[in-house]
Amino acid sequence: MEKAHYYQTIETSGRAEFKDRGSRFIAYTYPVKNTDDFKKILATVKKEHPKANHHCFAYRLGTDGTIFRSSDAGEPSGTAGRPILGQIDSKNLTDILVVVVRYFGGTLLGVPGLINAYKSAAAMALQVTPVVRKPILEKLNLQFDYTQLNEVMNILKQFDCVVLKQELQLFCSMDIGIPKNRLTETLNRLNDVRNLSLKETTSD
Repeated sequence: MEKAHYYQTIETSGRAEFKDRGSRFIAYTYPVKNTDDFKKILATVKKEHPKANHHCFAYRLGTDGTIFRSSDAGEPSGTAGRPILGQIDSKNLTDILVVVVRYFGGTLLGVPGLINAYKSAAAMALQVTPVVRKPILEKLNLQFDYTQLNEVMNILKQFDCVVLKQELQLFCSMDIGIPKNRLTETLNRLNDVRNLSLKETTSD
């Protein structure tokens, strides 16, 4: 199978609310890039809802989606975090966090009721959050002479490459991201640039 050239994520936050027998489930969606983003956002949500009974969540990170976590935050095991993650995965999303805040309404919902409530709240919030498709980037470091900057920038622009980091002096160093579906043609053009050296980056 050909490796994916794109991944799906969100760029804006969304909010939705689901009610069942007096309990309120408020779901929020957030674009996140790393676990630090996640920690900050969760802390903010807890500050906004200090009286809520539970702050359950799930996230998936990375263009290959291999980093993920879900938490029932005190709800019975498997009733909150997993159903939320299930909704993220059903839309094939990554670099996303969904937090569902619960205010207990006095009536126990039971395991099936909880699973349904967390799943429904997450699904509703995801429905109102636009999904964006982004190219998976192959990261490389370029080194070249300052006089070649225009030539290099023209190539990068032509193939929708992203400049991640740059140091522009007499000798330039630049970390770039090349969309995987344009990799071969971009490399061919960059290799035509005199004295330009290309290497894979090890940084994030």
